[in-house]
Amino acid sequence: MTVHSTLPDSARQVVGDALQGTLVDLLGLSLIGKQAHWNIVGPRFRSIHLQLDEVVATARSYADTVAERAAALGVPPDGRPETVATTTAPQGPKEGWVQDTEVVGVLVDALETTIGQLRERIKATQEADLVTQDLLIGLTAELEKHRWMFQAEDWPRP
Repeated sequence: MTVHSTLPDSARQVVGDALQGTLVDLLGLSLIGKQAHWNIVGPRFRSIHLQLDEVVATARSYADTVAERAAALGVPPDGRPETVATTTAPQGPKEGWVQDTEVVGVLVDALETTIGQLRERIKATQEADLVTQDLLIGLTAELEKHRWMFQAEDWPRP
């Protein structure tokens, strides 16, 4: 069975690539957030621990929305572990306990990477599908808010 798209094939390809890349980046970001959440240590443990949950909730919620948008357009989303592990852009923390200051830096970097990828996808979807572009714009705004909050934790950054 095939889900038929309301988009022409060329637009569906552009949008499908943008949505797939966003999906794996969001799944990767949620895993980075949880890994840091479980292993953070330091004097700001509690506040950053809770802040990480907010990023994870945003990433997971949008991942579902992005995957369902892809499916609705006839593009099967691929969130398998091996796909996420080999294609996600943001980098996670080191293995083991991670100092609170290092967690903040990891999250700022991971969010910046994800936002940079999203901005490219926003440009790519401008002609192909404004509905998908709008979804990506809303997601970018949410992630920029998280980035700002983590960056404020690390002020001034060396």
